[in-house]
Amino acid sequence: MPHWITTPDALASFFTQVPDRIGLDTEFVRERTYWPQLALVQIAVNGEILLVDPLAPGMPAALAPILANTAILKIMHSASEDMVAFKHTCGVVPTPLFDTQIAAALAGVGGGMSYQRLVESITGDNLPKGETRSDWLRRPLSDSQLKYAADDVLHLFELHDVLGAQLQAAGRLAWLQEDCARFVTNAAADDGDPWPHLSMRSAQFLDGAAQVRLLRLLRWRDALARSSDKPRSWILDNELAANLARNVPDDAPALQQVLDTHPKAPRKLSGALWQALQTPLDDESQAPVARAASDRDKTLLKRMQEVVATRTAELGLPDGVLASRKLLEQLLESGQWPPALSGWRHAELAPLLKPLLTKANEASP
Repeated sequence: MPHWITTPDALASFFTQVPDRIGLDTEFVRERTYWPQLALVQIAVNGEILLVDPLAPGMPAALAPILANTAILKIMHSASEDMVAFKHTCGVVPTPLFDTQIAAALAGVGGGMSYQRLVESITGDNLPKGETRSDWLRRPLSDSQLKYAADDVLHLFELHDVLGAQLQAAGRLAWLQEDCARFVTNAAADDGDPWPHLSMRSAQFLDGAAQVRLLRLLRWRDALARSSDKPRSWILDNELAANLARNVPDDAPALQQVLDTHPKAPRKLSGALWQALQTPLDDESQAPVARAASDRDKTLLKRMQEVVATRTAELGLPDGVLASRKLLEQLLESGQWPPALSGWRHAELAPLLKPLLTKANEASP
């Protein structure tokens, strides 16, 4: 029977002795906000399951030292948004981390597996999915919600034991530790994407000056979304941002006229939007240019993907785990190895990809 925890003292009573590991999960709501609203924290510890109410006074501060204690291994599944929720609410991210989804991929069990599917694969237990889209901020939570939430940490220790043993036997436990450590570092930094225009396909059809204006708008949008805790699209949608960057209005009144013709435009933010368009960024001269791939680049990228696919199959890894198309495009575009392709991935791929890149550079006019 899970324990419903509503006070810091009740939480502390389960940690009088520091455990060597805990199972950890969250429920959050992120429909009308930029930041995920932490609504429930599930902890498996010493044979007990705790359902911790982070809305209770003092609870985020009580959770923080547990999350930050490096003597406690945090076993989680697909922890990316959970990390953001913890960072925003508690001021820390769980560390060290054993992510069972990453572990399953590196062990060759499967890529991007859901918790329910992985549990069924390893334990044979078929968990229900009925409360996935529940309102986790309501109180009291229903019995079915509490059962669903408890199930989310019920099998984490077993997954850790099985996957950890498989990785150890395959000599890949260090791979997991490296991936999880980088994951934690990125979540703790939470700097955002410095070049958000590169993620918009429409940016490649803009000239250099327009791409800089788009970068200004997207940086402004991201900063405002964070500070106001509103979804980015509520502030400025991608289509309007690209249009303003391409066809910049002559002055502030002209911008207001453009906004008045768009039903979802941020009319009340016209002044701030105009200032964002006109104010240079300190690092905009360093911004990479989004461009459509040339026929030569497409051919080289295809060859790189083929080499990666062959090595992926040799290692028995799921597609995309060794290197995604996006990361290969970044490598091809910049000539610099992305951080996500460092460490063990660089050791695996550099001997295969560097000759292709070198040959392509030598052939360039």
